Amino acid sequence: MTHANAPLTPTGRLRMVHRHLHDGIPQAHVAAEFRVSRPTVATWVARYRAEGEAGLLDRPSRPHCSPAQLDPEVVAQIQTLRRREKWSARRIHHHLVSEGHQVCLRTVGRWLHRLGISRLPDLAPTGEDLRQRPQKITA
Repeated sequence: MTHANAPLTPTGRLRMVHRHLHDGIPQAHVAAEFRVSRPTVATWVARYRAEGEAGLLDRPSRPHCSPAQLDPEVVAQIQTLRRREKWSARRIHHHLVSEGHQVCLRTVGRWLHRLGISRLPDLAPTGEDLRQRPQKITA
């Protein structure tokens, strides 16, 4: 944990902003004084101007939502198609796109890997090869 007067605590940020706004010291000089970069000073000054002292408080870095997260129903469909139909990631992708889902091929492949069924031997309980052997052509 940092001490109360460290440059990047809310108290230190307020001192940094006051040195620039109220004392009239250029941002580059304030940055050198507080041993931070000039863009860092500019960021805190902009947040102070927009939000006041509340803008200088720490914010969580976790995103508010994950819009790119795949719907659990689609994940279940990927798993079902792989286990029942033994389809490849490409074929599953084409099937999902034809049904109106917006999912890329790479995402399907990642989910197959996460589910532990990315290779055909992973689908067989004994690990045997499930690929179809070419038939002999008799003329």
